[in-house]
Amino acid sequence: MTKKTYFSQFFPIFLSMVTCLFLVGLLFILIQLLNLFPLQQKITPLLRITDVLVGLTIYIKTSVDFAIFIGNLMKKYLGITNRIAIEIGTAFGNGIGTMLVLIIWTFFKQIPLLMAAMILLASLVLFRLAEESLCDFLQETSVFMQNEIRIIYFLLKKINKIFIPITHIIIPQTTKKTSAIFSFSKLLLFSFSIPFILGLDDFAGYIPLFSIINVFGFATGVFLGHMLLNIALFASPEHTIKIVRLPIILVSGGLVFIAIAFFGFYDVYRLLSAIFL
Repeated sequence: MTKKTYFSQFFPIFLSMVTCLFLVGLLFILIQLLNLFPLQQKITPLLRITDVLVGLTIYIKTSVDFAIFIGNLMKKYLGITNRIAIEIGTAFGNGIGTMLVLIIWTFFKQIPLLMAAMILLASLVLFRLAEESLCDFLQETSVFMQNEIRIIYFLLKKINKIFIPITHIIIPQTTKKTSAIFSFSKLLLFSFSIPFILGLDDFAGYIPLFSIINVFGFATGVFLGHMLLNIALFASPEHTIKIVRLPIILVSGGLVFIAIAFFGFYDVYRLLSAIFL
């Protein structure tokens, strides 16, 4: 392996790791700043392996659209310079998006009624994510749990149809396409916007989990998941997309989303009961 090949292969991976560490440090500083406000409950910046693994798992499961889109983008924009622009842009877009959700959650939880509304919306978003995941599963396989999953999918579709006027506000279109040829700076900015375009609903889906796990560890897992997915996409976009679309991942992810959504509904009931009962 020549020095040039070595550099082009390993420098972007090293840069991805550094970016992930930087975002974790930025998150730690953000938490310290939020704790300066007169909050009812301070945020503890704990880094527990279970919280990190939950964040990593949830991120990988919600990143199917991202993996497909970025894989195609990497094929179009070859070379180490473009790779760095895509890598840094998407990492910061994902990181800033997660931090914005954390900021909103921090202040909304001071007002139980607003917090209940936020968790309810997030749970409805999770129902939509579950529907999409199960729909993908039904298209990928024709054997494993088809009848059972089809029933669940049918019920989810009926429920989600009722709440489309609400969830449409936060769930963006995921058919973002580009035929333009960007310079490094424009590609960097475009890459930064991708997590918001494809992942606004994913960010919202994190909210019900914040009440049961440590947000610092969870967000660190999200950043780590993005880093690993980026590295995998760089190594082999085709194989990475196949892995994140494995039937077992699609169906288990959909069922997990449903379980988290129901926990969110319970949390809403608990909050409203404390206010009105």
